[in-house]
Amino acid sequence: MEAALVVFVVALALGFDYTNGFHDAANAIATSVSTRALTPRVALVMAAAMNFVGALLGTEVAETIATSIVDLGDTSNRTALTVVLGGLVGAIVWNLITWWFGLPSSSTHALIGGLVGAGLAAGQPIYGAAIVDKVVLPMIVSPLVGFLSAYLVMVAVLWAFRNAAPSRVTRRFRIAQTASAAAMALGHGLQDAQKTMGVIFLALLTVGWGEREDGIPLWVKLSAAAAISLGTYSGGWRIMRTLGRRIIELDPARGFVAESVSALVLYVNAFALHAPVSTTHTITSAIMGVGASRRLSAVRWGVAKNIGAAWVLTIPAAATVGAVATWVLHPFLG
Repeated sequence: MEAALVVFVVALALGFDYTNGFHDAANAIATSVSTRALTPRVALVMAAAMNFVGALLGTEVAETIATSIVDLGDTSNRTALTVVLGGLVGAIVWNLITWWFGLPSSSTHALIGGLVGAGLAAGQPIYGAAIVDKVVLPMIVSPLVGFLSAYLVMVAVLWAFRNAAPSRVTRRFRIAQTASAAAMALGHGLQDAQKTMGVIFLALLTVGWGEREDGIPLWVKLSAAAAISLGTYSGGWRIMRTLGRRIIELDPARGFVAESVSALVLYVNAFALHAPVSTTHTITSAIMGVGASRRLSAVRWGVAKNIGAAWVLTIPAAATVGAVATWVLHPFLG
């Protein structure tokens, strides 16, 4: 029974990874597609490939998910696996809801919220201090850094190219967006695929199929990388429209700056802070920042308000679904 449950948890985790891919595909390529720097199909192929590469570049974020959210060390294997299963259900359900309405919410925070809600529903302790340090603070700081950095960099770019011919600048930044979109896709794989690795690793640790000292098995890395790449290639057109056109009308220079700043924020959090930050929050705030460099009214704040509401609701909503799923499953599996 336990072996079958582990296999099911792994399969569901990869399913979440797939939804993460098509839900967050817009993070990497919406700006490039909306400015016509890349065609949608070419952008998706590039993003899928870079997602796969990024997923294999580190494991620090995965280990944070596996060891710093819910404490499952003092419970039965079945109860622990039920918690992981409930957390995944919470994350997947919220991903599908926000995808349906075209809202770029965070798959990262959906997963963390689902795990927290499932853990509390099963009476398991959570690592409150670690969640504050690794989740809550980055959740608040990263979008602010993305917005302010993108605004300042965009102002600097406008000043540096103030005397250049607009057509030439547009053409060059459209070419440069190929690199910035690739960098963003690499950061997405580095951050988001690792979260699925962390959930699978947590399930393996629970039943003694892995050791924390040995690190994450290669097959886990490869399967998570493949799932998020396939999901990315499937596309996320609803959310792409929101990011690419509904917040502001992007030009190639602003698209390049937004993607470059977002990628840098993702790399710093993954390699230096080991924090599972939201690629969605980061790129969305950066797009708002470059838009504000034109004028504040250039940003469609009504759309931004709806996105912000989805951000605030993500963790509690996913936690609620995760808790309900755990309560339903626990009598049968716990």
